[in-house]
Amino acid sequence: MTVKIVADSACDVPEDLARELDITIVPVYINVGEQSFLEGVEISREEFYCNLPTYPVYPTTAAPAIGSFTAVYNNLAAAGATEILSIHIAADISATYNAARLGAEASDAQVTVFDSEQITMGSGLLVLAAAEAAAAGKTVAEIVAMLQARVPRTRVFGMIDSLDSLRRSGRVNWAQFGLGTLLQIKPVMMIHQGDISVIARIRTRKKALNQTIEMVQQLGPFERLAFIHVNAPEAAAELRQMAEGILSTAHPPMEMSITPAIGAHLGLGAVGIASISAQD
Repeated sequence: MTVKIVADSACDVPEDLARELDITIVPVYINVGEQSFLEGVEISREEFYCNLPTYPVYPTTAAPAIGSFTAVYNNLAAAGATEILSIHIAADISATYNAARLGAEASDAQVTVFDSEQITMGSGLLVLAAAEAAAAGKTVAEIVAMLQARVPRTRVFGMIDSLDSLRRSGRVNWAQFGLGTLLQIKPVMMIHQGDISVIARIRTRKKALNQTIEMVQQLGPFERLAFIHVNAPEAAAELRQMAEGILSTAHPPMEMSITPAIGAHLGLGAVGIASISAQD
């Protein structure tokens, strides 16, 4: 029995760990005007974020083509995979899960498609747990059961530094933020089981970071943690330093730049924490 793990690039699995754990990453599309780029293949995160303020048309994102998933599944099966587990960002947020599902239906391979109900490293932490389980000889059914137990314990918290990108991307319900205060607040958002909610509206950046840590701390201890950012490594390092000795985790915490597929909506400077709480 050979189980292979597939994920999309919006899960933000670090490249070195994807290689080490033999995770196949299917890139999502970044659209700039009439041009489309495969994220991480035809355009790097650094290049995208460097150019973001100067793009004449605000970028959009798109799911990988159905045929791309079919080709990946067939290639893995041809290389000896007996079972494939394909894990993707939340179906309520992106069309990627559905593209993977349709790609699996068109494939001759034995594929199970799993909705992580998360984005960025919320999905990525689940993908890493699945890949480690596959390396340990677990079946797809066993891995899916493990993931299903962890999805309710997985959350992503993020502080939005500027609402401009949310406004330009069309992904914000202005009523959530309170009319008349849009330019003054630093909203803290939480993603949990496919739902995106604003859980705090803070006036200053420092207070928003402190509030983020306090909310995450209430969910500890943790199995896994990741500090995430939109082209703001200094902000992620600051958040990590503020959390030093406060957040307890079984696995060493990671740090990751958020994919443009998500970062284009959150905006430059956004920073946060992805976590899987330990078993109750």
